[in-house]
Amino acid sequence: MNRLQSELHRLYLHRSQAHAEAGPQPATLIDLSGRVRAMVMELTRPPSWENLARVWHGVQTEMDLPAPAIAVSGVDGLQLWFSIAEPVAVAQAHAFLEGLRSRFLPELESGRVRLMPASDATALRQDLHARLVPARQEQGGNWSAFVAADLAPVFAETPWLDIPPNDEGQAALLRSLDVMKQTAFEAALEKLAASTQPSHSTNTVATGVDDAPAHERPVAAAAGGDPERFLRQVMDDNTVALALRIEAAKALLQHSTDHRPQQGDRPATS
Repeated sequence: MNRLQSELHRLYLHRSQAHAEAGPQPATLIDLSGRVRAMVMELTRPPSWENLARVWHGVQTEMDLPAPAIAVSGVDGLQLWFSIAEPVAVAQAHAFLEGLRSRFLPELESGRVRLMPASDATALRQDLHARLVPARQEQGGNWSAFVAADLAPVFAETPWLDIPPNDEGQAALLRSLDVMKQTAFEAALEKLAASTQPSHSTNTVATGVDDAPAHERPVAAAAGGDPERFLRQVMDDNTVALALRIEAAKALLQHSTDHRPQQGDRPATS
């Protein structure tokens, strides 16, 4: 195993591959139990580093997380590669990325931001995760590669290398990165959920829709002041950020539990 392979195993590959001898099978990012150590956000069309840099800086200054690796996809995107020490479920990894997108890139069209792994990725659907970097791309024949932060803007219009990157140079870039600890990951998830939760939703239901932002008034009005109906509409709306839909589902579950008849209850009689 060379130095680049060692760094890729340290940061992104699951333990069964990290301790396995090199073989003909390609490395995979999703283990057999559907868990990952690598989480990738990719910005495309155009792959603006100015926008993606907000995430790169934000996770360090606001979330107190290690700097993610920066990569060019070899086709049409710039990527951030997040590494976690212990593998997490695909759904949890995707929720983390969705939270980052909602917090730092809320104004961008969702079609420009690829979050990998996808929420339904599995060990049998490795194509729903990113392809390990560096690699030669079938589309166009160019190469993906990790790049330094000060060089990322250079690749905004051409996010690829037309020749294979140097393995030692790639290893050196990765060697400077720290792995995210599980406690830091969990704290970040909580912070992201809190930052995207609508603090005004309860007041909106209680006092009417006039105090709600204009883009939310149609939803609240359609609910007719019924909090359960309002929460269900938020949960079922695919255009609402995933973190908000999760919070609505939690609130709806709590509402249902609080209003569930107890075993000793009896209907009133006249």
